[in-house]
Amino acid sequence: KVRNLKVVKVFPEKNLLLVRGAIPGHNGSYVIIEKNS
Repeated sequence: KVRNLKVVKVFPEKNLLLVRGAIPGHNGSYVIIEKNS
């Protein structure tokens, strides 16, 4: 799991989240976002 990422902006009409921080993995791979407890 990766922590300390910030959701900068949400574009609901495009189903898009703008996230600040490094996300590991290959380009085109899926990312699962969960709410922080």
